[in-house]
Amino acid sequence: MPDPRVAGRLARWRGGRLLHPRGLSFTGQVELWGPLAVRMAGGAGRCAGTVRLSRGTPTPDGWPDVLGLAVRLHGRAGPFDLLLSTSSQRRVLRHVPIPRYDFAGPYGSLVGYRIDNRRVYVAARSSRPLGRTLDEVASVADRDAACLDLFAVGGTGPWRRFGRVVFGARLPAEVDAALAFDPDGCRGSALRPTGLIQRLRGAGYAFSQRSRGAAADQTRLP
Repeated sequence: MPDPRVAGRLARWRGGRLLHPRGLSFTGQVELWGPLAVRMAGGAGRCAGTVRLSRGTPTPDGWPDVLGLAVRLHGRAGPFDLLLSTSSQRRVLRHVPIPRYDFAGPYGSLVGYRIDNRRVYVAARSSRPLGRTLDEVASVADRDAACLDLFAVGGTGPWRRFGRVVFGARLPAEVDAALAFDPDGCRGSALRPTGLIQRLRGAGYAFSQRSRGAAADQTRLP
């Protein structure tokens, strides 16, 4: 495991986060349908959400970067976190993070979720540009024009849409700093990402959150 002192210095240098340090968070509304809706939110329908878009590295605004999308579903089954990075929806490249210019995506889970003894991959993308900078994303959200569609695919077959995320109001910077998303989705959930990459990612997220002092009780956040 990394030295906590080194992690702390890196976290402070990167604005408090080791992973995806520069980002904006928003309230949101999420509509889900199909089998994944039951596993993620306790059933089909509409629920409140928390959405965060971020840059993976400290590249200048407008440059290509591995962009991040985090969506917290506040469903009947409790909070469920979905963490995606810009990638490709092509089968041979869905495991690979790919730098993008625009926050419209596409984003992918990179790792598969195990559900009913089969593996499912999740993706998100917008049908129109969201902007190349975080300020441009905020401007689009202010016009109630920021949204992303959610897709899922098994080992083979086409991507199928199972949800939609609509951005709401921008959250204050102190709330964004306190957010700590769970890379496992939800502790104890039957729908969880699997594999070596996921185990490494889980350790990295936990380390980053401890180093920057993220809120221990995420249920108390707006």
